[in-house]
Amino acid sequence: MSKVDEGVAILKAMGMPRAQQNERSALTLLAMVDMKEDSPWSQAKQRTIRIHDILLFIQEHYGRQYAENTRETIRRQTLHQFEQAGIAVRNPDDPVRPTNSPLTVYAATDEALAIIRKYGTHECERALQEFVEGKGRLVDRYEKRKNKHLISVDMPDGSLVKFSPGKHNELQARIIKEFRPRFCPDTKVVYVGDTAKKLLYVDDGLLKELKIPITEHDKLPDVVLYDRQKDRLVLIEAVTAHGPLSSKRQIELEKTLERCRARRIYVSAFPDFREFKRHIDNIAWETEVWIASNPDHMIHFNGPKFFTVYGE
Repeated sequence: MSKVDEGVAILKAMGMPRAQQNERSALTLLAMVDMKEDSPWSQAKQRTIRIHDILLFIQEHYGRQYAENTRETIRRQTLHQFEQAGIAVRNPDDPVRPTNSPLTVYAATDEALAIIRKYGTHECERALQEFVEGKGRLVDRYEKRKNKHLISVDMPDGSLVKFSPGKHNELQARIIKEFRPRFCPDTKVVYVGDTAKKLLYVDDGLLKELKIPITEHDKLPDVVLYDRQKDRLVLIEAVTAHGPLSSKRQIELEKTLERCRARRIYVSAFPDFREFKRHIDNIAWETEVWIASNPDHMIHFNGPKFFTVYGE
């Protein structure tokens, strides 16, 4: 392998997140320890170096030319994570020096340097183990922090789904937790998407029974519910960044659902009236609107009041 490939392998072994397992981060690491293509890893040096000098080193010894305006990317997307992981230390010669100072320098930590110097030897594994035990894996810390902010929702079948954080998924969670119990409590959840994981919850058997096609790039709305007793399919679009159930969208969905015989009810869900007002001109007639900030009420766009029959 080339030195860059080996640098990526070292970062991966040290528990760096995927976003730092790349050429930019590997070249930054090589520059920090003065490691040229033909240098043995045992000769890695601990030295202080500015980002400007990192760019010059990369250009001179690896032929990669980064523009000066790349310095901020290297600082925020590589060196910051190196610091968090215990691979690098900032301004070891003057810890009170401001980060944005032109004199700011970085250096490899003693623990990271021990791994780098032993790379490719039998002793490297032990050094890696000691590093991970002492510093932890940054990728694990990032994952733990991400999981802390996941939105948990109990599904009607007793299962638990966890939405990734974000305004759109918060609204989807409220559709299941607040809209469904109020207006269609007897429905089953057929499908729920997620901004990070499109097919977050899928009842494959029910989809097949209803003859609803679905793929990784499906065209279904964000939440699909089904009332077996009344043979009603409730199709709900959560409106934040994307638009509501417009006439065009409704035609597309009717094409997708052409083999499904259940009666369709279309709902555009909004987090608040402000978002609703932004899209009001694009909402299809004969559809429904639900606003999460006023969860007990519905707005009917000149269509049959489908949901008033619930509770009869």
